[in-house]
Amino acid sequence: MRVVVAWWDLAGSAQTVDSLREFLRDEAVERWAAADGLVLKTWIADRERGRWGAVQLWESEEALRRPVSTRAAELIGYPPTERLVFDLEATAVGPGGPAALAGLGAALS
Repeated sequence: MRVVVAWWDLAGSAQTVDSLREFLRDEAVERWAAADGLVLKTWIADRERGRWGAVQLWESEEALRRPVSTRAAELIGYPPTERLVFDLEATAVGPGGPAALAGLGAALS
């Protein structure tokens, strides 16, 4: 499994955390929910520092490389300030979390 962390510094963009929340509600969440090979995507924000991003969990490198139609970079005006890709080593899920995400990763295979 592969993990992607994408992060934007919004200082050079007309977009804000609030405007990007609208984007999530209006289209992004639904679009990403249909992405083949995506296990989980979470969006993250740091309002104080004007940063916005996402953490994605993919079934495989092949799934990660499949194109997903998204407009975030278009709306923000530039690609992510930083984009990192990692191998997933392990997951732990708390008592209130989704059991389907428990026990994933190379260390637990």
